[in-house]
Amino acid sequence: MAKALVIYYSRSGNTKKMAQLIGEGIHKEGVEVDVKAVNETSADELLGYGAIIIGSPTYYGTMSAEIKKLLDETVKFHGKLEGKIGGAFASSANIAGGNETTILDILNAMLIHGMIIQGDPQGDHYGPVAIGAPDARSIKECARFGQRIGELIKRLAR
Repeated sequence: MAKALVIYYSRSGNTKKMAQLIGEGIHKEGVEVDVKAVNETSADELLGYGAIIIGSPTYYGTMSAEIKKLLDETVKFHGKLEGKIGGAFASSANIAGGNETTILDILNAMLIHGMIIQGDPQGDHYGPVAIGAPDARSIKECARFGQRIGELIKRLAR
């Protein structure tokens, strides 16, 4: 069965907390998962995972430079992430602070690689978001997102 990687960048700890919650949700589905900070991850490592979930705080309506740098480095193996599961999540300082644009920017890169993205007809449609520290609502969304990713990994492994 495919192994999952949850990558994050976090200054305040909010995005890191979300990454850990998503990782726990994936793990509860019986899927092996690694949760790593972006500075502990190389682009080449992505090739060894069946699912790649990326989280970033929102800076000026998009992902952090650290996350963008990692995605830019994947151009050297363009097309080799095709068929892998992808997903994204984001945190911001306030409502309408750019969470969805951040998530969509990450998902755009994944789609260009040919990755499989699963939306959610309930809750956070594009991926979990938090305003400041994860509250009860965003904690629930992160757990649900992780669970859904875990289920998708198992479904595609059949």
